[in-house]
Amino acid sequence: MAKPRAQFRCSECQHTTAKWVGRCPDCGTWGSVSETAVLSSIGGLGAVRAVAPASAAVPITSIPTDTTKHQPTGVSELDRVLGGGVIPGSVNLLAGEPGVGKSTLLLKVVHQWAASGGRALYISGEESAAQVRLRAERTGCAHDEVYLASESDLHSVLGHIEAVKPTLAIIDSVQTMSTTDADGVTGGVTQVRAVTTALTMAAKSSGVAMVLVGHVTKDGAIAGPRSLEHLVDVVLHFEGDKHTALRMVRGVKNRFGAADEVGCFQLRDRGIECVSDPSGLFLEHREKAAPGTAVTVTLDGKRPLLGEVQSLVTTSTNPSPRRAVSGLDHARSAMVTAVLERHGRIPLGNNDIYMATVGGMRMTDPSSDLAILMAVASAYTDIALPANMVFIGEVGLAGDIRRTAAVGKRIAEAARLGYTHAVIPPEGDDLHPAGMHLLRCPTVGRALEVLSEARRIEPEKRPSLRLAQQFTD
Repeated sequence: MAKPRAQFRCSECQHTTAKWVGRCPDCGTWGSVSETAVLSSIGGLGAVRAVAPASAAVPITSIPTDTTKHQPTGVSELDRVLGGGVIPGSVNLLAGEPGVGKSTLLLKVVHQWAASGGRALYISGEESAAQVRLRAERTGCAHDEVYLASESDLHSVLGHIEAVKPTLAIIDSVQTMSTTDADGVTGGVTQVRAVTTALTMAAKSSGVAMVLVGHVTKDGAIAGPRSLEHLVDVVLHFEGDKHTALRMVRGVKNRFGAADEVGCFQLRDRGIECVSDPSGLFLEHREKAAPGTAVTVTLDGKRPLLGEVQSLVTTSTNPSPRRAVSGLDHARSAMVTAVLERHGRIPLGNNDIYMATVGGMRMTDPSSDLAILMAVASAYTDIALPANMVFIGEVGLAGDIRRTAAVGKRIAEAARLGYTHAVIPPEGDDLHPAGMHLLRCPTVGRALEVLSEARRIEPEKRPSLRLAQQFTD
């Protein structure tokens, strides 16, 4: 005989406690701990008996894999992140902020899927069928093999899947679905977990590749229980700045491929388009020979991307000079400017410094330190850096330039886009890229000699030099 006992469980991380607490001691979430009933068996583990399994265990080498190969969606950048396409029976979660373009991207996916001979089902729980059709016609994504339904009841959604028998199903969104088999309100923790579990079981049993659209919180985390990310096979984050047309899909979890791939897209008047060369997009409007600009090669996942760092240095009229940063890590940028002032002997204490990336790009890779440093030095001296040069390296507090990962891949990407010179750390592989001249600089002072060389070549274009001879000391 079993008797119930009280237990308190966190809805976010499933941590259990013997008494109620306002904040989960494991994940730190407020108001997520609630009481649950647990049956405690008097017999203990000895009372648990074995039963006949539903299917026998077989050698792993005898299991067929023909039905678990990637099937391309027809959207090249999304296929890149997925590892070649979706797997039949897989559940993929696409999360992003409202208005970033999740529904627009998935409409393109179902259109390309249908155009290649597949059958797609699009379930919308947020818009009516007529509203979705209007957007599909506007973006050129209407197709006879794309089936559309506006539904928010889980049992009806499963009925649509059985009736249509699609090979790809889109659920937009999982937070709008509800079921009478679970307590709680629509979009709540219990409902989201129950809906996701049921959809996952349906996908595995029917072999339908399923994409779930997920909401995010104000902190950027996926809304719902933490177990939501554990239930699905693939987790993708759709990111983008509302002030730019650039959008990026980042792989966070992928059971069938690499989890650190990045896909680039651009919003247009007629929908969303893949950007096969994002480096060219970030640099397409770059002015040549402009003081305060430097180009670097960052590594976003496994993808090398060229980006431009811009800086503006002005004399401050305030007792506390301003440091403004956009697209860069503020703490790391402050550290780099401090290193420049100390080891480059550039007095920046009375100057306002503004640093930004171009095209809405975000740079968090430490290899962009050297480009930030050179951009600030170029802005202060009013000397333009060579337009055909890239700067790659992490800057240490001692003024040294440290090695970064995948230098060869970064240099190859720069050479592909026409750059001929690269300033890199002294350590690393023995690289000899065709058409690329490498300058290995062990210290910040050695890298700053590039400014002196640029002034020597074009003195008439850069008449003002406030740091006479200090780079070559």
